[in-house]
Amino acid sequence: MLFRARQHQFSFPGSAVVMGILNLTPDSFHDGGRWQEQGAAIEHALAMVEEGAGIIDVGGESTRPGAAPVPEAEELRRVLPVIKELAGRCRVPISIDTMKPGVAKAALEAGASVVNDVASNRGDEEMWKLVARSGAGYVCMHMQGVPATMQRQPVYDDVCAAVGAFFRERMVCLNRCGVEADQVIFDPGIGFGKTAEHNLSLLGALQRFVALGRPVLVGVSRKSFLGQFVRQPAGSRLPAGLACACAAVAAGVKFIRTHDVAETVQAIRAMEAISVHGGSEWLT
Repeated sequence: MLFRARQHQFSFPGSAVVMGILNLTPDSFHDGGRWQEQGAAIEHALAMVEEGAGIIDVGGESTRPGAAPVPEAEELRRVLPVIKELAGRCRVPISIDTMKPGVAKAALEAGASVVNDVASNRGDEEMWKLVARSGAGYVCMHMQGVPATMQRQPVYDDVCAAVGAFFRERMVCLNRCGVEADQVIFDPGIGFGKTAEHNLSLLGALQRFVALGRPVLVGVSRKSFLGQFVRQPAGSRLPAGLACACAAVAAGVKFIRTHDVAETVQAIRAMEAISVHGGSEWLT
């Protein structure tokens, strides 16, 4: 299986890839405001690459529950200088985490190679046509509603069936717009319009999404639903996030999005070493 993002590609079977989070926002739930200064953001991104990140995911608009939308001009002001600088210094692909086609287009022109689209539930095709024209990779994420309201009593008859049907339907739309299958990653959207119980159901059913034939990405790093089980604030949820990441890789997930790159890389590589020596099929 292949994932292609412009000049970059990832082939599987093979090791899972860690996507390092670079939030350039004042209000993200875990690290809002920490990396707003350009120099600090660049150094943090490069440090994550040295720690083993295979992709750097740059975001200029918080998508935490209840977050207010950011004007396009402000989002561009936050992300473009960092992406331009990283494109000349970073050996791994840069992903732009955005819902706006205009921001995605500018980011791709600045050197990004992947569009991480939490609004894959959109009704228009502008973003998908941009991805097709550019040859960028595309993270197709499931979300019920929009970030500002998504956690107001989300309801599903069967959350796993709904997410699987969403991926199949979106792939038809993407193909119709000219996006090839090998440009696409599926993300079940843990925490995006889901209760804690929904999130656990999705984590327990990851093999169903892996079976759809595209790489799957999971992001649970520091998320609030973990706090319901471990009774810890966001800054103390690393062990719970690592447990979820390892379970995801064991289920066949190939991309893990995280704030904690070094720790996540260590945990995943240890699992993979055990897999090789134990005859497991985790790496397939």
